[in-house]
Amino acid sequence: MRPGTTAGAERAGAPQNPFTRNAVPAWGDDARTAGALGVRAGVRAGVRAGALLPAVRTVVLASADAALRERLRAALLPLRWQVHEAEGGAAAMACMDDLRPEAVLVDSWLPDLEIGEFNAMALLQYPEIDLLRMDGSALASAVRSSHREELLQAVREVGTTYDRLSFGEGGEGQIASGAAGTLGTPDRGPERIGREGVAQASAEPRQGSPDGNGFLPELVGTSATMAELGKLVRLVAPRSTSVLIEGETGTGKELVAKALHRLSLRANKPFVVLNCAAIPEALLEAELFGHTRGAFTGAVRSRTGRIAAADGGTLFLDEIGEMPLALQAKMLRFLECGELQRVGDNEPMYVDVRVIAATHQPLEQRAEEQAFRLDLYHRLAVFPIEVPTLRSRPEDLPALAEHFLALFVRGPEKRSMSAAAMDRLRDHHWPGNVRELMHVIERALILAGSNLEITAEEIRIRKRDRSL
Repeated sequence: MRPGTTAGAERAGAPQNPFTRNAVPAWGDDARTAGALGVRAGVRAGVRAGALLPAVRTVVLASADAALRERLRAALLPLRWQVHEAEGGAAAMACMDDLRPEAVLVDSWLPDLEIGEFNAMALLQYPEIDLLRMDGSALASAVRSSHREELLQAVREVGTTYDRLSFGEGGEGQIASGAAGTLGTPDRGPERIGREGVAQASAEPRQGSPDGNGFLPELVGTSATMAELGKLVRLVAPRSTSVLIEGETGTGKELVAKALHRLSLRANKPFVVLNCAAIPEALLEAELFGHTRGAFTGAVRSRTGRIAAADGGTLFLDEIGEMPLALQAKMLRFLECGELQRVGDNEPMYVDVRVIAATHQPLEQRAEEQAFRLDLYHRLAVFPIEVPTLRSRPEDLPALAEHFLALFVRGPEKRSMSAAAMDRLRDHHWPGNVRELMHVIERALILAGSNLEITAEEIRIRKRDRSL
């Protein structure tokens, strides 16, 4: 027996005090035994005879400011909080999904999600979690943590030594304007630029946008269908779930895939694109899985495939419906276990890749016709997203026209559309969807020359399209 301990404390299963090397007395020992064991005064005040130590609480700190997270962590650890850090909204959502914390402390700006968006998503998916801003104001939480005051006290302490934090008058209880369903205007952060380089979005939501697509510059429009599309993108982006994007040609399926990658935890990793219809069938397997030297005629050196190149990131398979049936079985194997085997290689390798596929074909119908594997379809369509056609959202035409005018115009002058020109756009059926509209606007700008307003005469749509 160790000096200074009792037989009762040495019994198997006796609870241990994490603040001292000595054992807490077994149940039934009186309080005087605890004093004989040399338990610290602070612990003795919190641990009474026969009482359990308070449970560890979990909190997630969501902020791009590493120094702020570190200061808050240091303030919370002595209060027995288990602290997890997240650099952005997507990382915080993943922590909430895995840990189910008691509370989340959110900075006034996140690099990937607007605060109102984050709050609405968290309130919908995790109503049992208390949400607090790092300035001490409460977001529209469905619940109030019984330990909220401890978190607010930690924020106050950090605020006295860290200039970035200012605890508002009244402190806890202030409700931020970013409540569910309405998007507030957070403190401005750096401007985000879409990977395609054609649009910028500030931390503010897009004016007039009901779903606040401020961080989804790829999705232009204010219609209900675009609001629903933006909602689905934000919900699934932080996860590694396979996504199947369906929609007609020209609707912008690749832009949706880029948005999913940009808002994911893999945003700093590769985004690799493979168009299954653009590569000959004989070369598609080697292009996708890679090959070793001498695997086939002309393979003079080993080559890394697109899947391996996307390790840690996202693989976007465009026109997945064009993938040969023989290759689909190998693709299914990879999706199920992350295993791939290069052409000519005997040893499998394992990679961590999120797969996003897109198609304009009805894959489920093609599976019934034995033209596409049904098991692969179900494995890809874990989370299906349908991109709406342009003709189904005519109310978005003005916003799209303005977007393309800004995209193609170089210089300070601002171009506009006349009412007659806009009427001509509304009268068209748009079989080519947004891509066709983009080409029509580009053509009109060329025809307009130096004129600042585009008239109906410059809106020229090819005759063979008008009958569609």
